[in-house]
Amino acid sequence: QLQFVESGGGLVQPGGSLRLSCVASGRSLDYYHIGWFRQAPGKEREGVSCMSSGDTRTYADSVTGRFTISRENVQNTVYLQMNSLKPEDTAVYYCGAVNITAASWPMVASCAPYNYAFWGQGTQVSVSS
Repeated sequence: QLQFVESGGGLVQPGGSLRLSCVASGRSLDYYHIGWFRQAPGKEREGVSCMSSGDTRTYADSVTGRFTISRENVQNTVYLQMNSLKPEDTAVYYCGAVNITAASWPMVASCAPYNYAFWGQGTQVSVSS
């Protein structure tokens, strides 16, 4: 069973930066497409950025040019570098993953949350002055 522990969230002023980490255990991330998702109060969970097992990346329009997803397979960790943060980025951020045997990358490249499974508690990001 794959499990995630997300960290790195916090309170930051508009224009600031944060780096989120997602440490996976139980399975190697080599065999998963992975992604970062967020859910703001009263809103549905949305995809922020996803990455294939072959390191192809997709980003939501709202974060393109500001956020960068990356992974360190040796450490079984996924990162989300967030720059130029805006108040509308405030949300709980989650890691998600889907096994490469369950879905090819084109099937999940849209980063739609219903294609991914979530095993972490999330980390809160709050952007406010």
